[in-house]
Formats: sequence, structure tokens, C-alpha cells
Amino acid sequence: MHRTGITELEVVLAVARRNSFRGAARELGMSTTAVSSAVASLEARLKVRIFNRTTRSVALTDIGQRYIERIAPALNEIQRAGEEAFAGLNVPSGTLRINAPQGAATLLLAPLFNLYAQRYPEMKIDITSDSHMIDIVENGFDAGIRLAESVPQDMIAVSLSSDIRMLIVATPEYWQAHAVPKHPRDLLQHRSIGMRMSHGGIYQWELEHSGQKLKMDLPTRFTLNELPAIKQAVLLGLGIGFIPEWLIEQELKTGVLVPVLTSWCPAFGGLKLYYSGHRFVPARLRALIDIAHELKLSTIK
Repeated sequence: MHRTGITELEVVLAVARRNSFRGAARELGMSTTAVSSAVASLEARLKVRIFNRTTRSVALTDIGQRYIERIAPALNEIQRAGEEAFAGLNVPSGTLRINAPQGAATLLLAPLFNLYAQRYPEMKIDITSDSHMIDIVENGFDAGIRLAESVPQDMIAVSLSSDIRMLIVATPEYWQAHAVPKHPRDLLQHRSIGMRMSHGGIYQWELEHSGQKLKMDLPTRFTLNELPAIKQAVLLGLGIGFIPEWLIEQELKTGVLVPVLTSWCPAFGGLKLYYSGHRFVPARLRALIDIAHELKLSTIK
């Protein structure tokens, strides 16, 4: 029967998450040498190679991938059990792991996570940005952040922001050189900056006015998968963009970007923090939930 140390398993999972020995070492507060030794020790005991290593990359082998898929849920349960055993202390400890969409961390860093860091200076905060939905429980996250419409139905959700509004914008110079649209169909005469979705398709702009709903499949000049990059492309005058109002608030105030067809751009449900209601809520996550309730909707716009 193989002996397997819990620390070694934690190290292997951290390396798999980071695809890096150095990244795992930073996450766990260990030296890179100690991480490498732990992995090597486990591989020697199992008599299999878990990772393929080169001078530039670390990747799971096929056997390693199957091994990780089997041990991750079990190790997560062991860690949760330990947290529950010490729940009476009610003191946040360890690392708070959050999965969020691209751009959400920028919006929430100052009001939410900054306050959390100030209140709990010993805590580590690990935010991973993913454009696609993942199973936060299976992947070892304490909680996820997504738009209200995307939160899985079996999760408990806490509001983090007020409703979000997408705006159609371009630079003043762009509008001077091109006809300003009076109706969404006029957008077909413009080149847009497209958003590449996680499934590979291009996001269709969703517009609504007086009960009429439209999905615009516009010709694109540039296609990007990050909101900050889309914003930059629009600022360079490369086309029109469909961008969250919170991301361009300053540019709108100063007139650097000019919105059009605003009556066709309604607000929709904002960001939610969500977590499993079937599992013990550790003190580190409960502290974040409490701060979210304190800030309320009006604080995070």
C-alpha cells in the first residue's frame, strides 16, 4: 500500500494549478526546492511521473491528470473538515481563493478586496481570472464571482455591485469621421471591436428599447478577449466598442469617449459572489461575505 503525505498532495495540486514550481512555492509559502523535492518524493513512491518538466514549462502527464482528478475532491474534503473542526475560533486564516471573470477584479479590488486585506493582514488572497465558467468546488476555490445571470442555480449568491450597463462608444474623432447611428441597424455600417467568448464565438451586442430586443452580429475590425484591450482599441480610434460603463467612467466624464444609442442600452444584473450552500463556509470566506454585506450595492458601482 502506498503512503501519501497530505503536504505532498497539497504541493502537487498547487503545481497543477499554477503549471509552475515557483508559482506553487509562492502560493504555499515554501521554497522552490522544497516543492520540487515533495513532487519528486511522491513520484518516486508512486513509481509514476506526474509532471512533464522542461526548462520553460511544467505540465501534467496523462497519468498525472487522472491522479489529480481523483485526489483533488478528497483533499478538498480533508481540508474542509479541518477548517470545520477549528470553526469555533472563527478567525480567517490561510488563503482565500476566488475565481472571477476578466475585469471583475479591477472593479472590486479597491472597495472589496482592499478592505478585506486591511482588516485581515495575515490573509493571502488568490484571485484567478477565467473567461469561462468552471466548477469552483471541484477546482478548489472558496467562491466565484460572475454576473447574476451566470450564477449556477445551486449556489448561494451575494450581491457585489449595482446593475451593470454596457454602452456603445467611440472617440469624438471617430464620430466626426463616421455617421453617428440613429438606430441599431446603422451599426452595421461601422467596424466594431469584437469580444471573443470562451466558447470561441464572438459576443453579439444585446440591445433593448421599449420591449424590443436585438442581438447585433456586427462586422469586426479587431477581435479581442479582454475588456481592457477592447477599451484601448476603441481609444485608439480603431472602431466602436460595447464596453461596461464602470470601465470607462472617467473617459465618459472627460469626453474622451462618446456614447451613442444610450436608450438601447439598459442595465442588467450586476456581479455576484457565489459559493456552495452544501459545504461548510470557512471563516476566511465568511469574512468576505460580511464585508460584501457591509458595503452594500451603493458602494460598488
